[in-house]
Amino acid sequence: MELSDLELQRVEKMQRLREANHPPYPHRSHRTHTTRQAIEALEEAEAKAIAPPDVIVAGRVVSARIMGKLSFTHLEDATGKVQLFVRHDDLGEIAYDLFRKNVDLGDFLESEGTMMRTRTGEISVQVRAWRMLAKSIAPLPIPKEYQSEEGDLTRFSAFSDVEERYRQRYADLAVNPEVREIFRVRSRMTGALRSWLDDHGYLEVETPILQPVYGGAAARPFTTYHNQLKQDLYLRISFELYLKRLLVGMYERVYEIGRDFRNEGVSYKHNPEFTQLEFYCAYTDLYGVMETVEQMIAFTANKTLGTTSLTYDGQRIDLTAPWQRITLQKAIQEGTGIDYRAFSDADALRAEMRERGYDAAGDANWGHLIDNLLGEVEPSLIQPTFVHDYPVEISPLAKEKPDDPTHVERFELFIGGLEMGNAFTELNDPFEQERRFLQQGRAYAAGDREAQPMDADYLRAMKYGMPPNGGFGLGLDRLAMLFTDTHSIREVLLYPHLRSREQ
Repeated sequence: MELSDLELQRVEKMQRLREANHPPYPHRSHRTHTTRQAIEALEEAEAKAIAPPDVIVAGRVVSARIMGKLSFTHLEDATGKVQLFVRHDDLGEIAYDLFRKNVDLGDFLESEGTMMRTRTGEISVQVRAWRMLAKSIAPLPIPKEYQSEEGDLTRFSAFSDVEERYRQRYADLAVNPEVREIFRVRSRMTGALRSWLDDHGYLEVETPILQPVYGGAAARPFTTYHNQLKQDLYLRISFELYLKRLLVGMYERVYEIGRDFRNEGVSYKHNPEFTQLEFYCAYTDLYGVMETVEQMIAFTANKTLGTTSLTYDGQRIDLTAPWQRITLQKAIQEGTGIDYRAFSDADALRAEMRERGYDAAGDANWGHLIDNLLGEVEPSLIQPTFVHDYPVEISPLAKEKPDDPTHVERFELFIGGLEMGNAFTELNDPFEQERRFLQQGRAYAAGDREAQPMDADYLRAMKYGMPPNGGFGLGLDRLAMLFTDTHSIREVLLYPHLRSREQ
């Protein structure tokens, strides 16, 4: 292990602690109170006019002022911070000298003492014994704080390269409490979604991550190989086809929260592996799913944030139902000036798009060109909006509209200019589904690498009879972005995928 000069200095301190019979990495801690509990215990004692409590607190050293025979140190744990009031007279010369010369920012300490207030009124632990719990060898990139003449505090991150925050998420979390809070919000959000679904009769299930046939979305898969079975397998790109098999098996409401994997590019809103919620409900359709989604997300916001009104990217967003509903045709016409239904084939639509300055790939079919136009409109969809009625060419698992075989009953949900989710009135006719799979196969042969393959077992399941149903997929990473007002998916992933440092 290669060490810097600063790290070598800390190693020397570690050795001095060992030599003084003060192990730098003991087997266990004897903490009796979190920092918050210790502070509350003193406040309770003061209110009752009784003796201050004795405590043992533990945490990371986040600040230190050494003043001769008196030291002030702040210890931080998951609940907050408390000051350690460390005096030569309380510890004795040997223990105080070890503390003064060998404790660094970033170290994990355990301190035993009596709760008190300093002359300035700050709640502190008057330390009578301390132990090193884990010596920090690498100095943490502690953020700098500067106070203006007006008293305003400005905090500067110690990471000059933002990507290093993601590469060293452990250090990022250690020094940035606001980053830790993002993931607490995310955890509460996921728990609230699960709670709502459980309370409304949905059964949480698990479906295969390794699949012999991938499907359920338009995406390229990651491929792997099973040595024993001598079989190519794919990391799932969606849960959909496995969840809908369970409707055949007489479950009426099912959901899964888990990871999907798509072999595609990265962006501020894309990561090759991401967390998704999918649910499927028998005896409903697209419009019933809309109402379910409105209720579920509003409940989740209230449970997570205490409100259904939030700010994202400077815009106030209201999640109170009902949400806006607009056809894809109208959304694109209002956003781009193009009525795509006026152009019956891909070449005519492509020409119109290029005439108006929009990208239009020469090999894109009519449906994909329309999807590209929606991408131009997406940033303007700030308030919760269901955009519905999509071309059948880009929706191979959805039912056709009864009065229009060129379009299907599908919606995408947009909030804050981000696509949040996708839903269908699900196709349950095995013969039509087979025809769609064959159509997708022809598209794949023509060069569409995201077309879905034939899934014979899924068709077999459908032939046993699948009840009419509606389904929805929600991107949890993007919902977390919305709830935390962050504008890159990397901010809400603990370990986002990054290019190598060499790249």
